[in-house]
Amino acid sequence: MTDAVSRDALAVLHPAFTGTDAPPGWLLRLLEEGMTGVGVFARNIVDDGQLAALTGRLRAARPEALVAIDEEGGDVTRLEVHAGSSFPGNHALGAANDAELTRAVATETGRRLAACGVTVNWAPCADVNSDPDNPVIGVRSFGDDPRLVARHTVAYVDGLQSTGVAACVKHFPGHGNTSVDSHLALPRIDVDPDTLRARELVPFRAAVAAGARCVMSAHILLPALDPERPGTLSRTVLTGLLRAPAAEGGLGFDGVVYTDGMEMRAVADTYGLARGSALAIAAGADAVCVGGTPSDEAQVLHLRDALVAAVRGGELPEERLHDAAERVRALGRWAARARDTPQAHAGPSPEIGLVAARRALRLTVPGDGRPHPPLTAPPYVAAFTPVANIAVGRRTPWGVAAELDRLLPGTSGGEHAQDEAEERGAEATAAAILRAAGDRPVVAVVRDEHRHPWMAASLRALLAARPDTVVVEMGVPHAPPAGALHVATHGAARVCAQAAAEALTGSLHE
Repeated sequence: MTDAVSRDALAVLHPAFTGTDAPPGWLLRLLEEGMTGVGVFARNIVDDGQLAALTGRLRAARPEALVAIDEEGGDVTRLEVHAGSSFPGNHALGAANDAELTRAVATETGRRLAACGVTVNWAPCADVNSDPDNPVIGVRSFGDDPRLVARHTVAYVDGLQSTGVAACVKHFPGHGNTSVDSHLALPRIDVDPDTLRARELVPFRAAVAAGARCVMSAHILLPALDPERPGTLSRTVLTGLLRAPAAEGGLGFDGVVYTDGMEMRAVADTYGLARGSALAIAAGADAVCVGGTPSDEAQVLHLRDALVAAVRGGELPEERLHDAAERVRALGRWAARARDTPQAHAGPSPEIGLVAARRALRLTVPGDGRPHPPLTAPPYVAAFTPVANIAVGRRTPWGVAAELDRLLPGTSGGEHAQDEAEERGAEATAAAILRAAGDRPVVAVVRDEHRHPWMAASLRALLAARPDTVVVEMGVPHAPPAGALHVATHGAARVCAQAAAEALTGSLHE
């Protein structure tokens, strides 16, 4: 097997790594030897300056190196994992429903990423969140209307790529109609091809037409397309649908196809990392993302050798591997040119995220509809805390207590998790909250109340005992509004919490 095949195999691997600097020895050397890029995650980031220095060292080894990140904004942030995002996520942007606002948020996100040396953003999610019980998409989606999702996906792609950062639209062919998290198991979507075309594919088709540079595959099984292999490993999905020209019923995409994290159990449990990577490239993927678990030199070389062996064994055509490598290299050249080309924009808009979060708020007064007076005394904030999905992670803070304390010093609160609430029971959980609150106003904070029976029961018990409780929903507001005042933020970003705190205290800025 020629050195060219080994070099192509190395080129399609985009590993993650540990530490806030390039690991000694192997990473920079492999970039020099032909690896084309890496993914960076919260574990690699201290602040913008440190990230810029890190990406500078990567580019010193390979000027056209691709540095990709999962910076969706909202609940999924890597740049601001410890503080919460300065940008609301997709669901808030969909609730505001102003495509120019979405474009402005994406432009500011891209401007910040570009300043840090990031060249690919694994965003936006173009999934249509048609299943309210979806455990992994939810507020990461612009909404449940395919046309709305398409409109905002295009605006996001336009804004992001105008800064020289490539958009990677995900999760093709659509992860919105699932009740299983593909980090944990293989979701199955039993929809017919007509429904798929009329719903899931609408935003992706629009994104491809708008010039999205990258698309990320989904680890989901769609029997209507391929009854055996999930999308990431399916030639029918990636080549027959995504790549095929429109005249043949496809989307005509000619850019880079990233896989979702190949260590995710939806693929890894059945196929393993090495064989799964070979099958993905054979199916039509171009860049293998190994993101959730950091790699080391031994793993990268093992995957490289597995791809070479797949070529030798006839499972992966040599031409397909070379085509994938060339696509990724071409993206690296585009990113290098874009980085060196001045971008024509208005000045920075650091407050645009807060502006969007304010626009996304929905305030409802259940019952008699009389206006609820603003909070003037420090409240007690009871946060009903679900288990965070893996895409969001557990380190990013959420809730409104910190922002309320900024406006009403002396605000306090407590978290109430599923295990505790189920062990105590709803009535006892509500009683514990009321004991802690005393005579202070009570603010209950929920996240996807409709998906968590324990949360809904505890909230009902609390409202029965204290009907003047204010409710803040920071997930998908699918449950009927309840409480003396109901505030839907459409996401748990820091700016969403700030906007909610302003609304509760009567200091909301238009």
